[in-house]
Amino acid sequence: MMRSLFSGVAGLKTHQTKMDVIGNNISNVNTVAFKSSSTTFSDIMYQTTSQASGATETRGGVNAKQIGLGVTNGATKISITSSGAAQSTGDALDIRLSDTNTTNFFVVNNGTENVFTRAGSFYIDGNGNLAMTTTGYLVMGWQVDAQNPSVINKNTVTPLRVMQPANLTSPPEATTEASFSGVLDKYDSQFSSSSGYARSFTIYDNLGYSYTAKFAIKLEDPTTCKYTINLTGVYDTNNKNILTDYLNASDDNTLDKIFGGDSTVPFTKEYPLSTGVESTGNANTIRYNGVDYTYNPKTKTFDAADGTNVSLAQVCGLDDDSAVTDVQCTGSGADAKFVITFAASTLQFHTKEGHLIYAGNEGEKTITLHTSLLGPNRSITNPLEGDDINRALSDIQIDFSQLMAYDNGGTSTAVGNRGVPDGTVMRGEGKKLGTMTGLSVSNDGRIFGSYSNGNTVLLGQIAAAQFANASGLEEIGNNCYKTTLNSGEFDGIGVDISADGSSMNTGQLEMANVDLSAEFTDMITTQRGFQANSRIITVSDTMLEELINLKR
Repeated sequence: MMRSLFSGVAGLKTHQTKMDVIGNNISNVNTVAFKSSSTTFSDIMYQTTSQASGATETRGGVNAKQIGLGVTNGATKISITSSGAAQSTGDALDIRLSDTNTTNFFVVNNGTENVFTRAGSFYIDGNGNLAMTTTGYLVMGWQVDAQNPSVINKNTVTPLRVMQPANLTSPPEATTEASFSGVLDKYDSQFSSSSGYARSFTIYDNLGYSYTAKFAIKLEDPTTCKYTINLTGVYDTNNKNILTDYLNASDDNTLDKIFGGDSTVPFTKEYPLSTGVESTGNANTIRYNGVDYTYNPKTKTFDAADGTNVSLAQVCGLDDDSAVTDVQCTGSGADAKFVITFAASTLQFHTKEGHLIYAGNEGEKTITLHTSLLGPNRSITNPLEGDDINRALSDIQIDFSQLMAYDNGGTSTAVGNRGVPDGTVMRGEGKKLGTMTGLSVSNDGRIFGSYSNGNTVLLGQIAAAQFANASGLEEIGNNCYKTTLNSGEFDGIGVDISADGSSMNTGQLEMANVDLSAEFTDMITTQRGFQANSRIITVSDTMLEELINLKR
């Protein structure tokens, strides 16, 4: 039987195998992170009909006489180190691996073992795990350190359960700093009001409950640019003034212990008696509609012997009496008046340049708001000596350094701010309880949770795997590979992808690295090779036919 028949058959089989590889490449042209393969042919053994002989003194050497027996598929090589183009998706959980010096892989677990993939299309499954979109295989990585949540513990890789119940919320923070900024104009009509120029800002306690701290800025001396600021109330979400509760708790709980401390100076102002109010000639006692009333500093009311009372606001025409620390009724007849003292802190401005010289004490530009004394979880029996652990509100340092005293056309623009500007963030502003609003992945694979209170929390890090011979990995389908004896082993820990300058790019997927122009060219040569090998069989058959016909 002619050897060429079997060579032709071998050629047909080998070219068919190559066509199978080409077909697989083309069919996966749109498969995420697919790596194309190529085949390499190798000739088969040779039949030696005559051995080679060496040269002698009289004759030259003779080469061996060998006849080849066909071709076989020598190797199928995966182009695994060649990255595909980037495809933008905009999905934060779509991740493309960018390689610098080595080929990187995601580590995923199929339920029995760790396998490896370049396909970074991920989602959050029903248990809160980061998983492959196509297979549900769990993405593996490192967890945060339990003792230091800002640090990643790079130990054996485990599933990244980023949406576990503990991660769904971010704890609240108490407000510890605040600030005032803007312009005070002494010609602003609000400074002629008894309540002054009212400002406020929101604060949070350790439990995330919000309160509104209200202040009144008053012009004490326009010539020397001297103002005062006093705390008029701290209101909870039910509009209850917890400052009033504190002031009523004890005769010693004066307002200056809450706002300013030793820096507080009295702010005294005279008010005429309202219609129907008469002076009795005694301090703190008035006659109203023919009935004598005595001022009660705890309730800030004038009380009669029969139990009735009238408010300080009624008899003085005040808009807000929560900052009042003392009331004296002096004079008689047309000269009768109230001398009212408010708890206030000085704001002294430079008369030439308009900037703040000091707030409260000279040399200081901050005043302490002792909100820790207010509760809501303060000691009932002794508010001033309650344990800190029972105090939900923290003391607040208020910075006044950004206030200015300028001519602004009779309009003041001063505002109160929760927190103090520190670069692009607000320091010490406090936060309410936050709920998770989104996830993001940094270039080094760290996963962060974003929360409604503005917090960003580290939740874990995606690990990468690298191999000494990535092309030695075995394809197991579903865009995954597993290790072989020729690829190198996975140590169970993985590497930080940024260690060699590589990165993870979010909002992108790696496309297949199939080159259609090259595949179509290979298809043509494969088709012609198959056609030529079929001709070997046809011609060999014709020759055998001629041999058989010799008998005729």
